[in-house]
Amino acid sequence: MRRGNLLHTALLAVLVSACGPTPVVITAELSEENATEGTVVASLGDLEIRLFPFDRDAIFDSLTAAAPRPEPPIPDSVLEAVNEVAAAQEEWRNAEARWGVLRDTLQALGTALEGLSRGQAQYRLLFNDFQDLEAEYNRLDRANAAAFNRFDDLQKASIVAEQEITLLREEWADEAFVDVNQIMMIQQRESGLDILYDTTDANGVATLDVKDGAYWVVATYEKPYSELYWNYPVTIAGEMEPIRLTSDNATERPKF
Repeated sequence: MRRGNLLHTALLAVLVSACGPTPVVITAELSEENATEGTVVASLGDLEIRLFPFDRDAIFDSLTAAAPRPEPPIPDSVLEAVNEVAAAQEEWRNAEARWGVLRDTLQALGTALEGLSRGQAQYRLLFNDFQDLEAEYNRLDRANAAAFNRFDDLQKASIVAEQEITLLREEWADEAFVDVNQIMMIQQRESGLDILYDTTDANGVATLDVKDGAYWVVATYEKPYSELYWNYPVTIAGEMEPIRLTSDNATERPKF
């Protein structure tokens, strides 16, 4: 190789090795169906994002397989109870939403009636509408109260069972995963890369300075009765499109 080419190659190697971390953008959002607005996309702000240069789930899986006793399963009865509570809460919220709309309508009609004389034809029409809606309002008020009481009773009944299985699983995890931090430190050293952290802003966006390599994007978003969990593998190689965390690439699992 000629001296000029050798110098060019050496300079190129220096430039490549001098390249620092690349800003990587991560976005987090959920799409949910709304009864009145259709599909609504919500940004997930204040979500902790972690980048691991190894698959942490694989570590937990291997420790689970090597544990001296199996992980306590979640009984079907507990899962069914949680699902019943979630359904009852949804029923109550829907009833409350309908009740609220009717309440606002009655208030508007009442205000309109106050500005009219009882002898006016418009007054009589509005008053008839008011009476009809008032009867519907009272019916919905009773339905709303019944839905809440059902939700409250189911929730109270399921709390004890949930707490018991949660305690059993936490005790098992303390034994099975006692060495997990040490194993992760070894895996990090072997990768030559750092574990990185950030939190999304109000727009559901986080930006981390990342060295090129293989990573797993880890995040957990808690819902009322379950959680969305991401352990999303990515390869960082220079500038790239934002990494999107959505319902589609998450795993939904019970909170135990």
